Amino acid sequence: MKEKTVFATGNAGKMKEIRMILADADVEVLSMKEAGIAPDIVENGTTFAENALIKARACARLTGLLALADDSGLVVDYLNGEPGVYSARYLENEPYSVKNRVLIRRMEGADGAKRSARFVCNIAAVLPDGKVLHTQAVMEGLIAREPAGDGGFGYDPILYLPEYGKTSAELTIDEKNKISHRGKALERMKEALKAALEGNDEDINRK
Repeated sequence: MKEKTVFATGNAGKMKEIRMILADADVEVLSMKEAGIAPDIVENGTTFAENALIKARACARLTGLLALADDSGLVVDYLNGEPGVYSARYLENEPYSVKNRVLIRRMEGADGAKRSARFVCNIAAVLPDGKVLHTQAVMEGLIAREPAGDGGFGYDPILYLPEYGKTSAELTIDEKNKISHRGKALERMKEALKAALEGNDEDINRK
C-alpha cells in the first residue's frame, strides 16, 4: 500500500510535474486541497531550504502525514542573485508575463556569459517521526533576449538552455522532467525517501 504524502502546493502545473516524476515511488501524492488543509504559511526563510522546510512542517503538523514541499526560484548572476528566494513575490501583483519582461529589461547591459542564471529547487520532507530530509538541484542557463514558449509556468519562458537551443518553456514535459531543477531534486528525494523508509538513512540529505 502506498504511503500518503501531502505536497505543499496549490499550483496545478507543479502538481502535474511532481506526480509524473514520483509515479514510480511508493507514495500517493496529495495536494493541500486534496488533504483538506489550507495552512497560513509565512515564507520568511532566507534560503530555499529554509522556506521549503517551513512549508513541509506546516503540512506535516496539520495532517500527520509525510509532507513534502519545495522552494524554488530564478537566480540571476548579473542581478546579484535576484529574484532568488523572492521569485514568487517579485513584482507580486503582476503576472509572470510582466515579471519576465522586467527582468529582460534589467539585463540590457549584459551579454554572453554575463546573462548566466539558473533555476534552483530545494525539496524538504518531514517524516511522521519528525525526521527531516533535504535535496537540492539546479538547471543552468542564460536569460533570453525575448520570452519564448508556452509550456511550463513562471519564469520558464526566459531561461534559455544553450544545449537544447530553446527555453525551458519550449521543452516537452518529458525533456523538462529529466533536466529540470525540480525533476532532479525530486529524483534525489525519491532515493532519500526510499532509504529513510527502509531504515537506511545514513546519507539522506543530498545536494
